Amino acid sequence: MSVTASFDLLLRGGRVICPASGVDGIKDVAIRNGRIAAVASDILPTSAKEVVDVSGKLVLPGLIDTHAHVYQYVSGRFGMNPDMVGVQSGVTTLVDQGGPSCMTLPGFRHFIAEPSASRVYAFLSAYLVGGLEGHFYPQLYSPDGVDIDATVKAATANLDIVRGIKAHAEIGGFARWGIRVIEMAAEIGKRADLPVYVHFGQLWGLPESGANGEDADTILTRVIPLLREGDVLAHPFTRHPGGFVNREGEVHPVIQAALDRGLKVDVGHGSHFSYRLAKKAIAAGIIPSTLGADIHGYNTHVPAPAGTPDQHEDEENHPFAGQAKFSLVQAMSSMMALGLSLEQVVPMVTSNPAKMLGRSEEIGALKVGMGADVSVLTEKNGRFVLKDNEKNEVIAERLLQPAFCLRAGTRFDAVAPILPQAVAA
Repeated sequence: MSVTASFDLLLRGGRVICPASGVDGIKDVAIRNGRIAAVASDILPTSAKEVVDVSGKLVLPGLIDTHAHVYQYVSGRFGMNPDMVGVQSGVTTLVDQGGPSCMTLPGFRHFIAEPSASRVYAFLSAYLVGGLEGHFYPQLYSPDGVDIDATVKAATANLDIVRGIKAHAEIGGFARWGIRVIEMAAEIGKRADLPVYVHFGQLWGLPESGANGEDADTILTRVIPLLREGDVLAHPFTRHPGGFVNREGEVHPVIQAALDRGLKVDVGHGSHFSYRLAKKAIAAGIIPSTLGADIHGYNTHVPAPAGTPDQHEDEENHPFAGQAKFSLVQAMSSMMALGLSLEQVVPMVTSNPAKMLGRSEEIGALKVGMGADVSVLTEKNGRFVLKDNEKNEVIAERLLQPAFCLRAGTRFDAVAPILPQAVAA
């Protein structure tokens, strides 16, 4: 290639995988003015002001975490520091799932999205209270706590950061008020023309009156007909009732039909994740579209703000029980340990979420002219133990770990204290 251009930075000799542009091979990536300037073989090192040797490493489009909780402080211990979960963990883009609501979105924009080094979007909560440690206060999430008009107005007036709607379809809510909240959330998504991201698997404990005739195994079959193409079914591999695998250990037949008509699946890893159930669903052909880490203050070691609840009233069945440290990159390793290939997993954190967000022209690819959001990962071969909160273990023969990322050309090393360490088998 011609060496008339002067680049600010050259990432040299890594394995570049960009599903959006069909690239997979040893390439160099050149950066100029915070944008991708060239992706090619053997770019002369003398053409760049700075050269970083990334040979032996993976060079990917900036990773996109589709399930983050980063409304720090406002959502109590639930909300993480966005840059700790983001650029300091090798992730350039975060999607906060249900932290802000129509009432609290201005604060989310001003205090979270705008000052963060990480790129931050939100799926706006369908509920007026948003994600204010709602798992402690289920009474706030009834149909009376949803304002369709106000939420549609807030979403459509803020489409630069609001890229979807967050709702919950789980037995604790259904036992209290039936399917009405999900019907309202689906209406918000339809009117705002945004995807609805639906949490499946129990979130709230049952009320004192019990299940009130509701059955967790019927929730999927009742909710899916309300959803549209592009809507997202989350937590497919949850260890809680109401996920993709029923009480008999079988994958719901409605799932494949839903995928066939254009619905998507997001892993939403988090504390809910079960290797045992994931194996069953993947064996049945259920391959997720996107992969969110679902890191929050109840599954990582962060101090509780003074005065916030420090113990769930139903600790035995607390959905966030357990302290399994993980990251989005660790979640990628989880998927590979379950039998998916690296080539299957990379689109789940790059091109597919970019499409889900309607931002394929801006993120999720290493194309000339796009912002230089790049994630560089190391890959270790060996035998490594990965464990879920059911105490199931899988052995990963390939373990991915973040080295650093570029966000609009600026380098951030992977120094987040929440990053897990490799555990050899």
